[in-house]
Amino acid sequence: MHATQSPENQRTALVVGASGIAGSALVARLFGEDWNVLALSRKDTGQSGARHISADLTSATSLEHALAGEYPTHVFFTAWLRQDTEEQNIEVNAGMLRNLLAALKHAPVQHVALMTGLKHYLGPFEAYASGEMPDTPFHEEEPRLNVKNFYYDQEDVLFEAAANQGFTWSVHRAHTVIGHAVGNAMNMGLTLAAQAAICRELDIPFVFPGSETQWNSLVDMTDSGLLAEQMIWASTTPDAGNEAYNVVNGDVFRWRWMWPRLAAYFGVEAVGFDSQPRPLAEQMVGMESIWAAICEKHGLIEPDLSRIASWWHTDGDLGRDIEVTADMGKSRVAGFTGYRRTEDAFLALFDRYRQDRLIP
Repeated sequence: MHATQSPENQRTALVVGASGIAGSALVARLFGEDWNVLALSRKDTGQSGARHISADLTSATSLEHALAGEYPTHVFFTAWLRQDTEEQNIEVNAGMLRNLLAALKHAPVQHVALMTGLKHYLGPFEAYASGEMPDTPFHEEEPRLNVKNFYYDQEDVLFEAAANQGFTWSVHRAHTVIGHAVGNAMNMGLTLAAQAAICRELDIPFVFPGSETQWNSLVDMTDSGLLAEQMIWASTTPDAGNEAYNVVNGDVFRWRWMWPRLAAYFGVEAVGFDSQPRPLAEQMVGMESIWAAICEKHGLIEPDLSRIASWWHTDGDLGRDIEVTADMGKSRVAGFTGYRRTEDAFLALFDRYRQDRLIP
């Protein structure tokens, strides 16, 4: 479809951050459900079923130019840019959402779905779990923490624009999203796959990098496909809008149970927590050349380890000294029934990465 106003019977989705974990899953699912899909990102990733729009979210002028002839009915915002401080995170990330919504004032937008995460309850990276937090599992009605948090500012931008522009909204608070993407700053699935591949190549154990608390406590995660399902559901279901929803797979597990299962998939020896964390940022120092050799040996397509593994993010998730789980009751009562078994989500993701020649 050309850049003209959408017919009344044609839903047009604008996926912002289309190359990321969540955005990629949204593009695939929306296309499969016969939406007209616009994929906004800096670079064209060649996603099938979507028409790419190149724009700089930090530039109001860039967005106004790129979106002037576009008429989306539904917007899915999954983009973020990591900054050095939370003040900068607020300025940049809330600013990107503000710029985007301002550039769509001409469009017949019916609903905007915003992806955030459980740092809504935990606090931002620089004040992570440092203050008083609600009990787990986290519930959506918990008050905001008394700390600066770009999620809060993004919500406020969303609420104000919804009131002024007349669309409904939803916020989706995910926990450690795993899904198919490359070059993403927060990608535990591909990071653990890279760790396991390096361990197998060097014939060394697959060592759990995190804390004793994470090894032993209950935890949950979010499959990107399930996140996409919930965002589309909230965007198209009467009475589901104007709410914030937690979104996790629906099962819980302990890493002491999961770790050996991941190790078995890759054929490596699982080693659990022992006296102190062993972060991947330390375990994997200097492994760039090993990864490049693995890629050459197996004909893999991405030899740059920094585009495959985000050691810092996985260390942050697995190094926490608190239990983190989220309640899904709110969306369940509202009618959302999506579910994933996390072990199956991991193994299916690894299968797909192998098929795409990203891991051996």
